[in-house]
Amino acid sequence: MMMRKNQRHRAFDPDPAAPDRSCDLPGCGERAGYKAPRSRQALNDYFWFCLDHVREYNARWDYYKGMTPGQIEAHLRADVSWDRPSWRLGHLGGAAAAFDEEKMLDPLGLLRGAGEARARARQRGHASAANTDQRPEALRQPLETLGLGWPVSMAEVKTRYKDLARRHHPDANGGDRASEERLKTINVAYTAVKQHLAGAGLARTG
Repeated sequence: MMMRKNQRHRAFDPDPAAPDRSCDLPGCGERAGYKAPRSRQALNDYFWFCLDHVREYNARWDYYKGMTPGQIEAHLRADVSWDRPSWRLGHLGGAAAAFDEEKMLDPLGLLRGAGEARARARQRGHASAANTDQRPEALRQPLETLGLGWPVSMAEVKTRYKDLARRHHPDANGGDRASEERLKTINVAYTAVKQHLAGAGLARTG
């Protein structure tokens, strides 16, 4: 039976791309088959040696030869981050800066939609905070109960009260006791807001 020849490349086989010439070590007539970088500054420029001489060359090779300890440490740190800039954790000017979705590739507009929704929410929050600051202190809880902002007209107050009274009336909720208590709270809030508007002369025709 004929045995198939193993075509797998072995570790010490000559480089198939080796030039057709002799070893670069002066005086050596062996065929060159193994490459080695000429220097740290020219890692893609090679010597071509025979197997014995490339082993000798590699045994003597010192990548950091001629560098100071500080230069070696800096080089090692750069290697850790793949020669890319890095920042201390928590440094706002660098990698820990807030995520900027505008810089992301977003062909479907998914991030843009989320950003717009957050912007609208922030605007509503600012508007709500501004309205809260403007509300008379005595009306803050009543307005919260009625779900109304400030300023508000008498017509808006009446419309809101009718809606809440209809929704929470015990008759509309099978005589539920909680609905009855809720309606009492709504009545108190409505009376407080109505009296304030009437007393301050702010009531509008509605």
